[in-house]
Amino acid sequence: MLDHAPLLTTMAVGLVMAFILGFIAQRLRLSPVVGYLAAGLLIGPYTPGFVGDTDVAYELAEIGVILLMFGVGLHFSFKDLLAVRKVALPGAVVQMAAATALGTGVGLWLDWSLGASMLFGLALSVASTVVMLRALEDKQLLDTRAGHIAVGWLIVEDLAMVVALVIIPVLATDASGPGAIAGELVWTLVRVAIFVALMLIVGKRVIPWLLARVADSGSRELFTLSVIAIAMGVAVGAAWLFDVSFALGAFFAGMIMRESELSHRAAEDSLPLRDAFSVLFFVSVGMLVDWHIAVEAPLALLVTFLVIVVGKFAVAYALVRVLRYSKRMSLVVAASLAQIGEFSFILVTLGGEYEILPEAAQDLVLGGAILSIVVNPLLFAWVSRLYRDGNEPDDADPADEPRSYTGSEHVIVVGFGRVGTRSATALWQAGVPTVVVVDDENTVKALREDGQEAILGNAVRSKVLRAAGLKSATTVLVAIHDTLTAGAIVSKIKKLDPSVRVLARGQGDTDIEYLEALGADRVLVGAYEVADLMATDVLTDPDTDEDTLPSTPPSPPPH
Repeated sequence: MLDHAPLLTTMAVGLVMAFILGFIAQRLRLSPVVGYLAAGLLIGPYTPGFVGDTDVAYELAEIGVILLMFGVGLHFSFKDLLAVRKVALPGAVVQMAAATALGTGVGLWLDWSLGASMLFGLALSVASTVVMLRALEDKQLLDTRAGHIAVGWLIVEDLAMVVALVIIPVLATDASGPGAIAGELVWTLVRVAIFVALMLIVGKRVIPWLLARVADSGSRELFTLSVIAIAMGVAVGAAWLFDVSFALGAFFAGMIMRESELSHRAAEDSLPLRDAFSVLFFVSVGMLVDWHIAVEAPLALLVTFLVIVVGKFAVAYALVRVLRYSKRMSLVVAASLAQIGEFSFILVTLGGEYEILPEAAQDLVLGGAILSIVVNPLLFAWVSRLYRDGNEPDDADPADEPRSYTGSEHVIVVGFGRVGTRSATALWQAGVPTVVVVDDENTVKALREDGQEAILGNAVRSKVLRAAGLKSATTVLVAIHDTLTAGAIVSKIKKLDPSVRVLARGQGDTDIEYLEALGADRVLVGAYEVADLMATDVLTDPDTDEDTLPSTPPSPPPH
């Protein structure tokens, strides 16, 4: 029966294997991406056992690319780029040129054509957003000057990849002669320009307006559906009407949606689906890996790995130093870029589709990516240790240091949704020193611009809680909606400081028992609190303001 459901079986087996191997990779302090790629390798055609449907995997990869690029556009920020443009722009351009040249040299050494060699080099030149952000966050370096430079550098690389997605199909055409290729390139740029103009003139007005109307309906699932429908619809529509790639259309859909005041909610609501298909994207990429490349061409694989890790690290470090930044900052930026990931996979997939890259090139890129992602956390651990231990005069710039709160007798609010926002605002108005911990960089920037204290990061991590001044805090309010994550945070807080008072948010009796068992001093359930207030209002004599409620409120009914 399963033979008649290739989509279902490929998705189910892929997700199950990705979960198992991703969890193992996480426990081994590796990026879960390693586990996802390994899952694809195990269900691919080059290993024994179950073999997923490669045609279905390709379709799933296309959806994954659309949602990945939509996410890139949704978080794309010219403001972030402009803040570090003096180092990120020249640094990224020179570093990508150097890495592409190194990769091209490797391709020519392997007797590939010049076009294949250059595309191979380009695939080695661009770092993974997923891996970089995870590494910076793990070491509490995302909210430092070095972290900002690395993110800005990555934005330039993303822009370069967007341009590459336009140019590569043109260069792969059967047009004969430079004149024909130039004509095809001009026509492609005209189509792209029309699409971009349409998005900026029409889309910039229609998409935010549409999101606002859907949000007014009060339906959460309809809002989430509208976000995904816009991303997929623009991507496929752009390909159909203007003959541009799905990825380019999705990127601009995300960029335009960012203009909406509801962009944060759009990103949050679409995140689970984007994450799921991102996983399937990495699984389907893993299915393309032929592990025999490690046996048949070990020297070529080693050289590819050295270009990615050693070559890119050395070039980036030298560039940041030439631009007169500290050694510690240069090390962090260089380590951030010494790996490759999703954009490299998109490029090799595109190269295979247009028959530009030989299969060996695809296998080397995929194999080099896996090795670089495995080694990157080890490299980062070494670099971050040097970063924190640095004591040279040029390393004294306070912008190099992770942000931390130095006050005392304060309250920490974890999460800045509706509950966290209302709680923190009330505390600020009452003059209570309050620090917000949230993992959204835009929220942190907005709070700091308003003069409030905020720490960027996931409160499950000890370093983030310490940066928020846990040891000197009086109370921690865990105001996030997800009970399981809240439980992990409560448990971590009590391990670090058993004496601090922890108030948590729950949804019912089960949550109260669960969170209190993990150490929460009090769990507040919204429905119960509202019910008590409503009853208090009814049972209070409006003339005398005397409360006629019983001294002990009745227990809530069992659920």
